[in-house]
Amino acid sequence: MNQLSNRVAFVTGASRGLGRSISYTLGSNGAKICLVDIDEKAAHETAEEMKKDGIDVTYYIADVSVRSQVEQAVEEAVNKYGKIDILVNNAGVLRDNLLFKMSDDDWDTVMNVHLKGAFYCTRAVQKYMVENQYGRIVSISSTSALGNRGQANYATAKAGLQGFTKTLAIELGKYGITANAVAPGFIETDMTRKTAERIGVSFEEFSKNLSDTIPAKRLGQPEDIANAVLFFVKEESSYVNGQILYVAGGPAN
Repeated sequence: MNQLSNRVAFVTGASRGLGRSISYTLGSNGAKICLVDIDEKAAHETAEEMKKDGIDVTYYIADVSVRSQVEQAVEEAVNKYGKIDILVNNAGVLRDNLLFKMSDDDWDTVMNVHLKGAFYCTRAVQKYMVENQYGRIVSISSTSALGNRGQANYATAKAGLQGFTKTLAIELGKYGITANAVAPGFIETDMTRKTAERIGVSFEEFSKNLSDTIPAKRLGQPEDIANAVLFFVKEESSYVNGQILYVAGGPAN
């Protein structure tokens, strides 16, 4: 399928988990993929795997919380492909702890990667989208934005991305640019496995206990999120703007 033929996608946190699945899905639908990650080995491996499947892909090493690195990666991507049509703000980290145990570094690290990173990437990319009068911006939020024990930093950052998204939609809509967010529930990734480890249970037990509380009776897979992103970035979704789509196996409370 080539629903995204001739489109260029810039995906952060792209070497594993949700970012990897999103990159594969967009690439499989015809987009040229710019993988952005801080882990060079993982980014290289993911890019090589995608190339074997016939996807046009390049990777860039950047810490999204460092403006100069973001701007350099964006400039190199535009120099190579001539434009950036799609931005997926996916890069994220966890530093979970109860509030009274949470350190300044726990707070700052999560804010810098999720919020400052999305800000730097979006600001750097939007000028090219405005010039081309076309763009799709998708940020990965979370059901944790509604509040979650032990995640004061993460919940705040993910809620912030929702406000950021709605403001982008208002400011950039007139330029043919849409901004939306996907808010996953529990998705089976390395990050959720670390959550199980943090609370001291096996992932199998963690997964079963969670599944029992989800109407769909299963944890989500990265592909569930990738397909939601695909919906937002398609040509046919041009009138969907400023929306938060919860992908959680049931209603988000």
